[in-house]
Amino acid sequence: MPYGGPASILADGPVAPLGQHSLLLLLLQVGVLLALALLFGRLAVRWGMPAVVGELMVGVLLGPSLLERFAPALTDWLFPKEPGQFHLLDAFSQIGLMLLVGVTGTQLNLGLLRRQGTTALRVSVGGLVVPLAFGIGVAFLLPDRLVPGDVDRAVFAFFLGVAMCVSALPVIAKTLSDMGFLHRPVGQLILTAGMVDDTVAWFLLSLVTALATAGLTAGHVGLALASLAVFLVLACTVGRMAVRAVLRRTTRSAEPGATVAAVVVMVLLSAAGAHALHQEPLFGAFVCGLVISSTGELAPNRLAALRTVVMAVFAPVFFAAAGLRMDLTGLADPVVLGAAFLLLFVAVLGKFLGAYAGARLSRRSRWEALALGAGMNARGVVEVVIAMAGLRLGVLTTQMYTVIVLIAVVTSLMAPPILTLAMKRIEDTAEETAELKSSEEKTADEEIREKAYG
Repeated sequence: MPYGGPASILADGPVAPLGQHSLLLLLLQVGVLLALALLFGRLAVRWGMPAVVGELMVGVLLGPSLLERFAPALTDWLFPKEPGQFHLLDAFSQIGLMLLVGVTGTQLNLGLLRRQGTTALRVSVGGLVVPLAFGIGVAFLLPDRLVPGDVDRAVFAFFLGVAMCVSALPVIAKTLSDMGFLHRPVGQLILTAGMVDDTVAWFLLSLVTALATAGLTAGHVGLALASLAVFLVLACTVGRMAVRAVLRRTTRSAEPGATVAAVVVMVLLSAAGAHALHQEPLFGAFVCGLVISSTGELAPNRLAALRTVVMAVFAPVFFAAAGLRMDLTGLADPVVLGAAFLLLFVAVLGKFLGAYAGARLSRRSRWEALALGAGMNARGVVEVVIAMAGLRLGVLTTQMYTVIVLIAVVTSLMAPPILTLAMKRIEDTAEETAELKSSEEKTADEEIREKAYG
């Protein structure tokens, strides 16, 4: 029998378990990152910023931007540069990331898209196409040293365009909720357009992932589109039937444990299926969440425990680990700093212009259009996730990764003050006021039912 077969494995004995030192470091890394991420996240919220800003700052403080420069021995011990050790933390973060994206998909209200109609589509299309085109265009103007040497410039440009055009639905929803704008008509429109942006962003990320791994040729582009279509067709047919059957069986139990476990299994298998078809695993996790949401079989409270664990444990560790890869010292380079300002300007201008144009074409007022642009401009969580994917794929350099994450933070901080300014000048019609009151009453009823079931 050739080397590497079953007999060889048996002769060599079982695979050695994880070394004690490696396990010790992994436990310390996760514990330290989680504790500090929770602390800094709470401080960020108290100071009126999204929690993700504080969580990212943990990685920045512990990484090459600060601690590595002042206490290199401590950094080398806690976060050694050995690929095997770093990949352990990365694997933990990636599992949490898949669950975060999948849970986000389950929370999307597809009924909103039907109710908002063409206005939401115009706003979302404008908010996607304009910054996507701007991002692709500016990518060809950047110096060669900001582009990985083995990456086709066209693939890099497409990826940068995707990073520029995304919106962060979780950040948008949280911002609108905190400010009391969530159930206002314009708030619902922002939420719906953001949902469309999120969905298209994961689709585009999956496409650029396939191109980055296979290459930019006519044959590879066709193959990438074909595999994407196959995945979507399977998800909407066989996958949807399987999800519905599983959820109907698990929701018979009064305890949510079986449902939580089933959703985790389905999200991870969907991510694996997308990866097997050379698509971005995150896209597979997101599509699974959408399919779960579309079945209508899942009561909101059934996944409360999973959402708590994901948002309170996995997500903070992921964002803190993402911050470890940022190197703010690179901004001391005038070329990198100039690129950062240019990309921030392009990202903000493209999003505002696109969303504003879409709103005005739908005969919305200038203040409504400004509010839509401000809400859609918040990139937060989604852009950080896409930046991490680009770094993992080798499409981004460390400098460009740092710039894109900074854009995510700055645009998320810009949203609240501009939204407040615009919303104060928007007057709801009598019909919209009645609809708002009905939505608030419905929300109150849902909260009562959730407490009763909980």
